[in-house]
Amino acid sequence: MADIVNLNHVRKAKQREEDKRRARERRVKWGRIKADRDRERLLDSKAEKLHEGHRREKPEQDNEE
Repeated sequence: MADIVNLNHVRKAKQREEDKRRARERRVKWGRIKADRDRERLLDSKAEKLHEGHRREKPEQDNEE
C-alpha cells in the first residue's frame, strides 16, 4: 500500500529549497565587503575621469565660463 502524502507539505518543502538556493546565489553575487565596494567605486570614478579627459570638445556647460 502507498504512503499518504500531503501535497501542501511537499509543495512548501520544495519552495523552501528553492528559496535557499536563490539566497545562496544572491549572497555570492551581492555579498561583498565594504572595502571591495569602495575599491570598485574608486576604480569606476578613475575610469570615468580618464574617459572624460580624452574628450575633444568640452560639454556646453563648461564652455560658458
